[in-house]
Amino acid sequence: MRAVVTRVQSASVTVEGAVVGKIGVGFLVLLGVGPNDTETTGRKLAEKILSLRVFEDENGKMNRGLSDVGGSVLVVSQFTLFGDTSHGRRPSFFGAAAPEMANALYERFLADCAALGFPPQHGIFGAKMEVASVNDGPVTLWIDTEEWEKS
Repeated sequence: MRAVVTRVQSASVTVEGAVVGKIGVGFLVLLGVGPNDTETTGRKLAEKILSLRVFEDENGKMNRGLSDVGGSVLVVSQFTLFGDTSHGRRPSFFGAAAPEMANALYERFLADCAALGFPPQHGIFGAKMEVASVNDGPVTLWIDTEEWEKS
């Protein structure tokens, strides 16, 4: 799985003119699922993201987590995180999981976040979405679970 995690002051996702997910302070998570991902991969990624300490303490140090700041999570499916731009000008998305598998693991990731104490707001898998955010910092992290396997 691949995730882009952005610390936000607020974020929302809109589908066909209707806001389907909205948060204040917290994380906007763009989540891509690859063909080798599993429920275990998703659970570990959820644990990692939800335990990140990237919110500033009273000394301006990134020392606080989501629970410390009363933060929330907005998760948006993003197959384009697996886009390959190495050839030509149009990305190839063969590296992304098939939609049925990706949706199942996306839904499982949402359930894992809820089970870990952060029921997420979220987009609609496969829909054309408009995502808005007010980045805080900005603080943005790229997490690729395949890199965990290599280390």
